[in-house]
Amino acid sequence: MQRKILVVEDNEINRAILWEILTPEYDVLEAENGKEALDILAVDADKISLILLDVMMPVMDGYTFLDHIKNDSRLSLIPVIVMTQSDTEADEIAALSHGATDFVPKPYRIEVILHRVKSIINLRETAAMINELQYDRLTGVYNHEYFYQMVKKRLEEDPDGKYTIVCSNIDNFKLVNDAFGNKAGDELLKEVASISMRSAGDTGFCGRIGADRFLVFQKTEIERKDRASFNPEIDFGASAIFKNITIRWGIYEIKDRTIPVEQMCNRAMLAVNSIKGKYNQFFKVYDESLRDTLIRERMMTQELDRALGDEQFMIYYQPKYSLKDNCIAGAEALVRWNHPEFGLMSPGEFIPLFEKNGYIPKLDIYVWEHVLISMNEWRKNKIDILPISVNVSRADAFHFDIVNVLKELTYKYGVDPQYLHLEITESAYTESSLMIVETVDRLREAGFVVEMDDFGSGYSSLNMLSRMRLDILKLDLEFTQNETSKKEEESILEDIIAMAHKMHLKIMAEGVENESQLQRLKKAGCDYVQGYYLSKPMCEDEYLKLIITAKEA
Repeated sequence: MQRKILVVEDNEINRAILWEILTPEYDVLEAENGKEALDILAVDADKISLILLDVMMPVMDGYTFLDHIKNDSRLSLIPVIVMTQSDTEADEIAALSHGATDFVPKPYRIEVILHRVKSIINLRETAAMINELQYDRLTGVYNHEYFYQMVKKRLEEDPDGKYTIVCSNIDNFKLVNDAFGNKAGDELLKEVASISMRSAGDTGFCGRIGADRFLVFQKTEIERKDRASFNPEIDFGASAIFKNITIRWGIYEIKDRTIPVEQMCNRAMLAVNSIKGKYNQFFKVYDESLRDTLIRERMMTQELDRALGDEQFMIYYQPKYSLKDNCIAGAEALVRWNHPEFGLMSPGEFIPLFEKNGYIPKLDIYVWEHVLISMNEWRKNKIDILPISVNVSRADAFHFDIVNVLKELTYKYGVDPQYLHLEITESAYTESSLMIVETVDRLREAGFVVEMDDFGSGYSSLNMLSRMRLDILKLDLEFTQNETSKKEEESILEDIIAMAHKMHLKIMAEGVENESQLQRLKKAGCDYVQGYYLSKPMCEDEYLKLIITAKEA
């Protein structure tokens, strides 16, 4: 494919001469003045390798044209050779001062023009290639490979210097692209790159690694003195798009120079990953405990399939109580991992790994089936079946036909669907509302009882409640504890419960830890409660004893 050259010349004969000279090797575009040339560049700037420009033209002369393209970051990269009848030093200086790359006099000398054009295009393409190998095209900072090279070089040149690598992470960057488009996302990345460059100072530098992560290499003492420069909340002025954008920073102080630069950067990334999503925590300095955590997580990740196959997961039951009838009303099924090396682990340690690796649907089905197996055994042993709540993840609806899977499982084990309560988190309703609403309708039509879990955890679901049919609203632990600690006239607890009852919903409150909370919930009209004050999660045998004892009482 031939390279394109734009000839900007008002004289038709001169354009024809240049066309004859250049067309054997190049694709030639023509413009009669600077304005026409700018119109062509607006469409084809990325395709043009060089501009041959006359100075004296009507409408827009060559110097004005040069001033325009010099102030445009995209156009300023295109080399320009100025052509003029005058061959004085003053004219040459004038052209170069306006941003021209080279200067040739008229009349045209064929070999001179061809050599100049070829030389400048080759020079530009070589420079562009080097630039692409070293810099990130969007933000202008080093790309990750060149950043690594520069860190290694600096550490070799200054063996006694104390340096730090800082890694940034933009909270929910993908949501910016999804909500406002890639252009808005690009502007955000440029701003974060600018912040990183300012933070690096005169002695440091920065690079981009991955879609939304930047690395800063700088003197350790500068980082300690000026940590405030790593502002977690960016001020974008009047731009409403970027309001409440938060950046977190992971810091690795280079102490062991024997490890590869890539590993140093990984440690900074590990530090920032460890605070991802944590409220009001924006900085984390790497320490060896983070490395130990990573090793442990990798071991666990590698064992997920085997753990499911070996049935290392145990079901625990946390009883629920009816405040109206003062008796046990069922339980929530909670999963624990009985790891052969690490022992009994709580969900908070392994559920994030399952979410990250796409194993949540497999774990959910495992729990559903084992709960139903137990309920079938209880029924055979003449033990009254009480409803058991199980978790349903948002991912389940995307991975399989959840309604048919649950119907087949309850049929297989002879359990009436009404005894399997399905807890779907409040966030799932807000993030995938249409799909979840349709799924909930189908589940209820099949006879399952559906609960909204974690209500009041920070999402805006009041509108959702009017759009969908539910059976039970489960108040989030923190919501329960916060509202029961307030005076009645300052709390919205009674209002939420009254609203739910008006919509024919039952209220379940979790996190009950003392008698005062229990009495407050009872007075407010809450239907069911759950919490450590009443009972901790227990193994199946203990739960069965509790049911039998309660029946005999």
